[in-house]
Amino acid sequence: MRNTYLTGYLPLFSILLFSLTFSVYGVEVFVDLFKKIGIYPGMREFLSDLELKFILLIFLMIVCFMVFAALKLIAETINEVSLLFFSQDNEGEILHQVRSGSMVYFIGALVSVASLKSFLGLLVIFLLTSIAYFVYFIYKISPSLSKPGLFGVIFFQVITWSSLFLIVFLVVLKLYNGLLASLPIISEVKLNP
Repeated sequence: MRNTYLTGYLPLFSILLFSLTFSVYGVEVFVDLFKKIGIYPGMREFLSDLELKFILLIFLMIVCFMVFAALKLIAETINEVSLLFFSQDNEGEILHQVRSGSMVYFIGALVSVASLKSFLGLLVIFLLTSIAYFVYFIYKISPSLSKPGLFGVIFFQVITWSSLFLIVFLVVLKLYNGLLASLPIISEVKLNP
């Protein structure tokens, strides 16, 4: 008999690995930005190159960890609300069936290590991992749901995630434009992607 708690640590390791890979890429971006705007030499007076990169890595890992943990919390909530609306399961058997889906994110996090130097690669790996988990989720719950219930779960998930990302995108775009308008030094610096 398999222990159901055997894979309980995988979400934490997945979040840590994704946070690490995005943070390693972010360190190089921030160091390059600091050099271009001229504050890197001033920072080097207080910290060595290794210390500065390590502090940036820790800071970015904390930020990424918070973002990925929040995404996991939101995803679990959306999954459970969609099952509440469209499932007849009152005992939570469906949720028990999809628990092993954390292996999908763990494998995706391991694959993301291969793309440390490319933000687009990291983003594509994360998105493909999320799509693979969604397909796994639908595959596992489909025997327990009717066709209208399955359609409802898919529709609810797509609409909820699309709305969430659209709202976040619009807020970030508004903040970005406001920041660029208020800081003339940023407009003088040319950033290479």
